[in-house]
Amino acid sequence: MAASGPGSSPLSATAAHYLEAIYYIAHEGEVPRPGRLAEWLGVSHPTVTVTLQKLARAGWLAVGAEHGISLSPAGEAAASAVVRRHRLLERWLVDVLGFDWAAADKEAASLAPGASDEVLEHLDQVLGRPRSCPHGNPVPGRGEVPEGVRLDLLGEGRPAKVVRISELAEHEAPQVLMLLHRLGLTPGRHLVVRSEGVEIGLQVDRNLVNIDRGAAKAVWVDLSP
Repeated sequence: MAASGPGSSPLSATAAHYLEAIYYIAHEGEVPRPGRLAEWLGVSHPTVTVTLQKLARAGWLAVGAEHGISLSPAGEAAASAVVRRHRLLERWLVDVLGFDWAAADKEAASLAPGASDEVLEHLDQVLGRPRSCPHGNPVPGRGEVPEGVRLDLLGEGRPAKVVRISELAEHEAPQVLMLLHRLGLTPGRHLVVRSEGVEIGLQVDRNLVNIDRGAAKAVWVDLSP
């Protein structure tokens, strides 16, 4: 990974991992905090605290009031570069190689650190400069996270279109990704809520499917006219 920080020191794998996680949490509308970061990364709170102190001294981020974490301009740029390579690799793995969502996410995480900027640029070009990953989350620099309504809050009888799958769900519940892929709840698909209860009954295009409310929270939709 070629990025370097304010002090011209190379971005380590650990730093990249932390910046990426902070980026994802912040772009889902949460305030990144040490406890949430420890949960996300699967490490202890003291480990997160020590690492955040190092990253703050290096100029990548700041820890402010109530322990809220914000990326510096250099940290935001570095995190965006990490996220960009992950999402482009996911796009290639799904669109070209035929991987399912969950497998593509896992493989992209493994491949990303070893992919050179030159390879990523050629891949981006071959893929036609995609605007989003397969789950509808934007490639950095090509749009903002689309606004929408969570599927579990949609209400019966309202037509909508799937716009994206939550990045938090993508990270924390790969089994949910597999379920949504299997049910056809992918970006661009049209749906209507047909029944509500412990499970939500949906008509997805012409298919009738059921989804539990926990999984429905991962799906963001745009209300159709």
